[in-house]
Amino acid sequence: MHIVIYGTGGVGGYFGARLAQAGNKVTFIARGKHLEAIQKNGLQLKSPKGDYLVFPANVTSNISEITDIDLILLCVKTWQLEAAAEEIKQVLSKKTMVISLLNGVNNTKVLGAVIDQKHLLGGLCKLVSKIDDYGVINHISFEPTIVFGELDKTKTNRALLLEKLFLNAGITTKLADDIQTEIWSKFLFITTISGIGALTRATIGEMIATSEIKDLMHQTAEEIVAVARAKGVHLSQSIVDQKFKIIESQPYNTTSSLQRDMMEGKRSELEAQNGFIVKMGIELGIPTPVNAFIYHCLLPQENKSRVRSR
Repeated sequence: MHIVIYGTGGVGGYFGARLAQAGNKVTFIARGKHLEAIQKNGLQLKSPKGDYLVFPANVTSNISEITDIDLILLCVKTWQLEAAAEEIKQVLSKKTMVISLLNGVNNTKVLGAVIDQKHLLGGLCKLVSKIDDYGVINHISFEPTIVFGELDKTKTNRALLLEKLFLNAGITTKLADDIQTEIWSKFLFITTISGIGALTRATIGEMIATSEIKDLMHQTAEEIVAVARAKGVHLSQSIVDQKFKIIESQPYNTTSSLQRDMMEGKRSELEAQNGFIVKMGIELGIPTPVNAFIYHCLLPQENKSRVRSR
């Protein structure tokens, strides 16, 4: 199977390397010095599950050069998704499947506004990883997992084929019965820790150890659940407790990608996380005061980062 990894960061780099290691044809999309390093030295993966070097690596900055694609895994930031959709639109064939592994709950809607929905499956991943250096991906924690499924909840032949593909690459995989519920469940986890982590500049361990911050995190999560239910997404009554058990099991010094981006002065996924909950709360008449506090406190910094990224 020919797989294109659109965005060779912590997520795309990890899963692309594992898929290449399993013998699949993988083409990576990268840019700048990251592209140059991968062209010269290959893509190096460092992981507690075993290191691996993809060398030589098929890598380009121009997806229009690529043909006969079976699967595109989108691994960019949420604010880059619309532009990515416009680029991949030109290389889609009848058989090409597209899965977004981004954070956020609105990704398939954004993609579906640009490309035919027949290409789309819903997806998410669970992984803590980052670019350590140009051409070097560091898997830090979390069992690397891909959860995906058809948007209409059916178990199609192509979905079953992808399940085998991921499992054969040693990736923990779940073919979901209801991918929207799975996406919102992941969103609940990441949005509960990310914005408040960026605001406090604290690690997960530090936040959990401070009762007042932990209480604010609980309120953040409860607001997300209320919005999800108002949108018709089924989240169980115990979902918040389940996610806090996972949060509390993370290594003490863990931080989210949104938090790291904001602390480094980069553009972040604030709009797609706390900002999205605030927007939906207004539309649906659901109070979201804690998410609104986090969002509006971080927005000035985010706006400065957007100006720098132009």
